[in-house]
Parts: sequence; C-alpha cells; structure tokens
Amino acid sequence: MDINWYPGHMAKTIREMKSYIQQVDIVVEICDARLPQASRNPELARLVGGRPLLLVLNKADLADPSVTDRWIQWFRQKKIIAMAMDSTAKGQVKRLQKQMLDMNREQTERARARGRLIRPTRLLVAGIPNTGKSTLINSLCGKKMAKTADQPGVTRKITWIRAGQQLEMLDSPGILWPDLGSRRHQLLLAASGAIRDQLIPTDQVAAEMISLLLERYPSDMQTRYQLNADVTSAADQTEAVQYARLEQAARQRGCLLPGGAADLDRFAGLFLDDLRSGRIGRISFEQPLI
Repeated sequence: MDINWYPGHMAKTIREMKSYIQQVDIVVEICDARLPQASRNPELARLVGGRPLLLVLNKADLADPSVTDRWIQWFRQKKIIAMAMDSTAKGQVKRLQKQMLDMNREQTERARARGRLIRPTRLLVAGIPNTGKSTLINSLCGKKMAKTADQPGVTRKITWIRAGQQLEMLDSPGILWPDLGSRRHQLLLAASGAIRDQLIPTDQVAAEMISLLLERYPSDMQTRYQLNADVTSAADQTEAVQYARLEQAARQRGCLLPGGAADLDRFAGLFLDDLRSGRIGRISFEQPLI
C-alpha cells in the first residue's frame, strides 16, 4: 500500500499559512488522540517556528484513556503542551479556551501596562484532515461557523473566525504532506479517515487493522465480530491470515455475495465505520514508546 493524496489546495494552504503565521499569537495543532504521532504533519512543525504551540489530542472520547494519558506524558517530556479533548464536551472546551488565554496572558498584560488596546488572542487552528478542527471551532464559538462533515477535505480556504471578545481563530483546511511516511503511518491515517476512502484499498486497510486490534484489544474485537479462537490466536501476520480474519468477520456480520462468498468490500466499509465511530470500543491505534 502506497498512498499519495496531496491535492492542490493543500499545497496552496501551506503557502498561505506562511504569510499568516506572523499575525498569530499561538498555533493550535489538532491531531487525532487515537494516533497522535501519525496524525501530526511535519510540514506544520517547520511552519510554526518559534510560535507557542498547543497540541490538542482531539476525539479523545474515542481513544483508550490510559493510552492517551501516556501520550500526554510523552509530549510533556518533549516540552510540548498537549491536552486531550472531546470537542463536543462544553466543560473541556472551556478548559481549552482558558489554556489558550493563559498562554498569551503575558503578552496581553504587557500591552495593558503600556496602555495599548487589548485585542483578542489570535490562533492558527491547523492539522490534518478529519481530526475535528471545524467541530472544535464551532464549539469555541458557541454556534456553527465552520462547515463540518464526516469526511476529509471539507474546509478549502483559510478564514478568520471570531469567538466572543477574546479569541480570533484562523481556520485552515486539513493538510497532509507529499510523503506520508512509513507504511504503518499510511495505514493508520487511512483507517482514521484522514484520507478519502475512494483513494485507499479499504479491504486491505480493514484486514490489517483487524489484525492490529486483535493484538491490542482482543476482547473488544471478539465481542463485536465473534471471531473464533483459531483466527484470533494466530501469531501469523501474513496477508493470507489477515484476509482469513477479514473473511470470517464478514461472514459473521452477514456480508455475503450471491453464491455465498464473503463480500469483503462491503464488510470493509462497515468495519471502518465501526472503527471511526467508536462502536468497537475506546481504542488507540498507536502507543508511545515510554
């Protein structure tokens, strides 16, 4: 699997963000709490420069909370301020807003001491596609200001959005990078929905993710898909074994073609929907090495 999805609007966004970066006080990077490392764009890290960075591990309500706690510690060791977030939870949104204002408080107090007009704290909200940036912006604003959809690539241009009297946010399209890294990173990005399903081999992604999650969350996977012991206990990770697991799960779900063969494409779509929506359980795709 070698995925290459870098639409022209993403390259354009990177160029525009470079011109805006001097206007913002804080860069708020949104990543997916289930894959906090794979869902960070290295291009953004180079763009930020010396600007204060707040890393939001969004969709934390779908991730394994114990693993998310370990990620927070891991980022803290890297001197990165990171917060777990469910962008639909009002209490967590208020806590995030306070953190943003606290990070810019010194600059605000300096302006007040000099008798200058206190302007809102300006934020660049950025990240890869389908990490929930628009949902978070709408929660901070208290109303729908940004388009949302359960697919990547909805936001297409950079826009200033005001959130009350204290925050101004620069909403940017989700941006990937030309080289999406290792095969494992590409797999996790595809599984999370960061890449359009039309561009990925969904059956292959589903087969590999089933095997990965059977290692880490066997109980959740067996409960959801009634996989037998012969399949779930297999140490073999060859493609043939992965597809055997996919086929068995498809049959258990009743995804069959005329004649009785397993409909792998149909089941792959159902599985990825289960995975992304949290129906399997609170699971994390990757774990920190600490």
